[in-house]
Parts: sequence; structure tokens; C-alpha cells
Amino acid sequence: MFEKILIANRGEIACRVIRSAQKLGIATVAVYSDADAQAQHVKLADEAIYIGESPAAQSYLQADRIIQAALATGAQAIHPGYGFLSENDRFAEACQANNIVFIGPPVAAILAMGLKATSKSLMEKAGVPLTPGYHGNNQEAEFLKQQADAIGYPVLIKASAGGGGKGMRLVERSEDFLSSLASCKSEAKSSFGNDEVLIERYVINPRHIEVQVFGDSHGNYVHFFERDCSVQRRHQKVLEEAPAPLVAQDKLDAMRQAAIDAARAVDYVGAGTVEFIVEQDGTAYFMEMNTRLQVEHPVTEMITGVDLVEWQLRVAFGEPLPKQQHELKIHGHAIEARVYAEEPEKGFIPAIGQISYLHYPEQNQHVRVDSGIVQGDEISSYYDPMIAKLIVWGENREAALVQMHHALGQFHVDGLGNNIAFLDRIIRSKSFKQADLDTNLIQREDEFLFKTKHSLNAKMMVATALTELLLRFNQNKTASNPVWSSQTLWRVNISPSYAIQFNLEDAVYQVNLSAEKDGFSAEYQGEKFLISGKLLNANSAQFRINGKQEKFAFNQNKSGLTVFQNGQSYPFKYIQNNFGADESQSTEGNLKAPMPGVITQVLVNINDKVQKDDVLMTLEAMKMEYAIRAPYDGIVHSCYFQAGDQVKVGDELVEFQAITEDVA
Repeated sequence: MFEKILIANRGEIACRVIRSAQKLGIATVAVYSDADAQAQHVKLADEAIYIGESPAAQSYLQADRIIQAALATGAQAIHPGYGFLSENDRFAEACQANNIVFIGPPVAAILAMGLKATSKSLMEKAGVPLTPGYHGNNQEAEFLKQQADAIGYPVLIKASAGGGGKGMRLVERSEDFLSSLASCKSEAKSSFGNDEVLIERYVINPRHIEVQVFGDSHGNYVHFFERDCSVQRRHQKVLEEAPAPLVAQDKLDAMRQAAIDAARAVDYVGAGTVEFIVEQDGTAYFMEMNTRLQVEHPVTEMITGVDLVEWQLRVAFGEPLPKQQHELKIHGHAIEARVYAEEPEKGFIPAIGQISYLHYPEQNQHVRVDSGIVQGDEISSYYDPMIAKLIVWGENREAALVQMHHALGQFHVDGLGNNIAFLDRIIRSKSFKQADLDTNLIQREDEFLFKTKHSLNAKMMVATALTELLLRFNQNKTASNPVWSSQTLWRVNISPSYAIQFNLEDAVYQVNLSAEKDGFSAEYQGEKFLISGKLLNANSAQFRINGKQEKFAFNQNKSGLTVFQNGQSYPFKYIQNNFGADESQSTEGNLKAPMPGVITQVLVNINDKVQKDDVLMTLEAMKMEYAIRAPYDGIVHSCYFQAGDQVKVGDELVEFQAITEDVA
């Protein structure tokens, strides 16, 4: 086996390859750009080599620098991951020229499958079914239009060298063909340096199903069954699952055999994926072959129990396939969700910035997380904004759906937009639950996925308010105030009532809390609750609300409190807390400090008349300023502190008396 390999990639796939290599005792070398100097793949690898500035064109696409890094560190092989140089025949040739093993297929296989038109010609000869269309060399515009007219509309114009949804146009009328062709060729030239196209009949409501194949240098081939990747936005995958649901067994068998035939036709070695466009009746047409490991490979690993990266390493070293076809079985069902930093409601635009809080679901035999991101990392504009891949397994599809819903509910991200709630809505949509799958599912479920309004749960609002209150007291503990380590909040002699306000999407919400013997009574929009509880740690609490115990997940940040519930995140923003602003307080008494802090302003004098909600003092605590307001109209009798004074929780601040008809 190899003693040392270099991973010519970044992020989660680099971390993924490193883990499998370490399991086999193989030393690893990472490469990194300026933006990735502190990235997880750099920290996980045994060595790391700097290869350039942050843009991929100046670092991860610099084949010569990566080859030199491998030579300098004594790496015997290079694993390209996916994307970047993974399907670059010149890079594979450069590895070969420098006596470095390219952990991927032979150069000839990359070349054969690299252009859609070329690969379709090969597949046609191998007897692999093709979508009706034209994939020849004649690129004259009028000739291509004649081919499209003969095929019948709608048709797809596809860049021969395309991928990732680029260089693709749907044409529904003959009169639109030439303009669409010009646009497609222009994009193809810009994106891939090649403006050749092919024409295909557009399959209405198609499914996208792919078969994982593996070959070795000894002439052995196997398939690892199939994955359904139909759920897409902008022709890019969002959810993948294995095996493909609700497809007749004879149709699956035909697809699997076609994938083996495709691999054999190009003497394929290593991991590859044969992709099919599939009619609703299960009839499949060859679309393309990806000559690399796929992003969604974990769902195949979950249902077969095979480490595909380990197989890649063994086959690249010259070993035969570890198992034959009859030894590979499907066990259960797996689903993968791609968690992105993006804004689904704004056209899936990437969300750039720092992840201030990140909590992954607990991993076990049912739940797996593949990621190269940790809390505090930046999502930059230089690379794909994927945060992680969340993969779940169940005994059947229904069980896997339950696992995914639960896992998404435990996946918490704060600091920038993300698609977690969107993913949860997809798996709860009628179409997905019923496995009514096609590449237009997101558009079909538009009403549910994008326009559903989520009403704020009253129990959640009450729990949010009490969490805020507990956090403020808990975060302001001081050595001179040891009472907090031995007594609960409501036993201390403090102001008994609080009005906690938050802002969410420009609307203001208020919860009134009143301390009771065993907790608090709470009121929100006319509903009343009895609530008690405690903080479990910095991001979770446990409450008993009207006799029912519940856990509560949150993150406190500079601007407010983000609450996580059922896959949704609610970024509540702070409004100055109106401590003491409750008319139920005694008409005679004192306002007390709600937390330790420093008095920053005293805005009243003895004998001043004040009105309800007038600010009497301001108190700074945890770098935030809080207003101490009059709970009702009254007259100030005493002020016990001046600006600059330190106060402890429960200290009496102002004594005043309510104004009655007898008061002049």
C-alpha cells in the first residue's frame, strides 16, 4: 500500500480522504490557499503545502504547483477528490510523467468520457441506451436547427464539455432555437473553452438516477446499485438517496448493466458514476459518466457498508476489487442533504461571512456528517458554500425520512443564511414523502417550500423570554455575589415582574414574566403559562411548561438570541428590556437592579414626577445598556446610586410612589 499520498483538494472531501487514508496507515499531505491556511483539512493532514492565493485559479487549479508539492514531500500518489482537477486529463498525464499515481481512471477513460458528444458515440457502439438526439461533429447552426426540428420540441441544447448546469438551454419552439443556440455556445466557450454542443429530446418530468461503478486493472467490474438525485435547483443536486425508490426491478437491472457496459467500453479503472435521465416509467437513457468520486457517494456507502475511498486507494495501488458483484448487497435506505450557506428564498444566492455558531447532529450508525467546517470558519466567495453533507440511514425509506427530519432539527447554524429549514420542508413535502420524484419537484412544491408562513409558537416565545432572562443573570455572576451558585433565580429578592421584548422581521413581540415560588407565570398574546427551568449549557436549556418538560436550543449573539426549533431558526433581535414595566407591581416600593452592572445615567431627581415608561436610569451589563423604566406614573422619593456606581443584582435603585388623586 502507499506510504504517503497528497490530496489535491480542500474542505469536506479532503477531510474525507484523509480519514480513510489514516485508517490504512497512509500519511497524508494537504495543499492550501491563503483562504484555507487554518482550514480543517490542513490541520488533519500530516503535512501541508501552500500553493497560492485564494482564488482557485491561482491555487487549487495550479497543476504544476500540486505536482511539485507531491514531489517535494515524497507523496507516491495524488487523490484529486471531486471538482478542481479531478477530471483533468492533462493533470492525470502530468502525474504519470512524474511517476506519481493518479488515484482515478486512466487518461484515455477521462478523455473518452470528458466530452458528452464523444462519450455518447462510444456508448452507442457499446449498446448503452441514449436519449434521442444529435451528438455529431457538424456544428453549423442551420444544420443543428434541422436536427432539433426532426427530433421534435422541446429539446435541450447542451454544451459537450459542460457540467454543473452550465451550458444548457431548453428550447420549446423552433423559432427560438437559433437564439438559444448562440447563447448556449457563448456560455460554453466562456465556461469550458469549448463551444461544441449536442441536441437531445427533452424528457418531460425526468428523474435523474446514477449508478456507482468500480473497475480494477485486472478486468473486474462491479456496480454499487444506484442513487436517485432528482431533487435539484438550478440543475444542481440538493438531496440524494439510495437505492432509487419506486422503480421496477427490471428497469433497475437494465440501468445497472448499462453502467457496467459503459465502464467496460472505456477500460475504466477506479470509482466512476454513470448518470441516466429516466422517464417516469423507468426507461433510462445514458446522460454522462463522471470519472471521479461523486459528492453523494456516502449514501452508497451507508447502504453497502463499503468505504469507497479505501477501494480507490487499493485499486490505484494495483490490488483487485475487494469484493465481487455477488458479495455486494443493499441494506436499508440512505438519504443525503447538502447543507449550504445560501438563501433559498432569494434565489439560492450564497451567504458569505463567518459562522458564529455551529452545532452538528450527534453522529451514530444512523447519522453521519461529512464536513470541513467548524464554528468560527468563514464562508468565502472563493469556493462552493457547502457547510456539510448530512447523511442518514434507516431500515427503509420511511425510517430514513424520520432520521433526516430529526437530524436537521439538531443541525444549528447561526451567523449567516443557510438552507436547513428549506431541506426540512423538502423532505416533509407531499411529493418527496411519496417518492413522486423528478427534476421539477422544487418548482412543483413552490407553494409549500417558499410561501408557507410559520406562525410563532407561543411556548417557544415564552421559553425564549425566560432563556434571555436566565442568560442575563447567569452571565453576570461575580465572586462578590455567590448567591447565584446556591439559590435559584426566583428565590432572590429581585423585581418580580419583567416585560421581555424581541424584534423578528420588523415585528415586535413581548412576553410578560412574573416570578412565582416555583418558577414564573408567563403571558404571551393572551395565552398564559407556568414555566420553570434552567440553562444546561451555553446553547441549551431545559424547561417545564405547563407541566410538560422540553429541551430548548439557542445561540446568543451580539444582536440577539437565535432560537432553533424543528429545523427552523428564528433570529430574534434585542430591544431594550423593559425591566419593571408591569402594572401588577405594588404601587409603593423600589425598583431593583435586574443584574450586576454599572449605572451609566441617572435621569431623575428627588420629587420628580414621572410617567409610566419614562427612563429613570440606565444600567450597562455585558457591554449592553438596559433602561430602568417607571412601571407607572409616580413621584421619585429617593435615588440610591449615581452614574459610575457598581450595583449588584437586587440592589434597590429608585424609591417612588404612585400618583393618586390625593397627590398634588
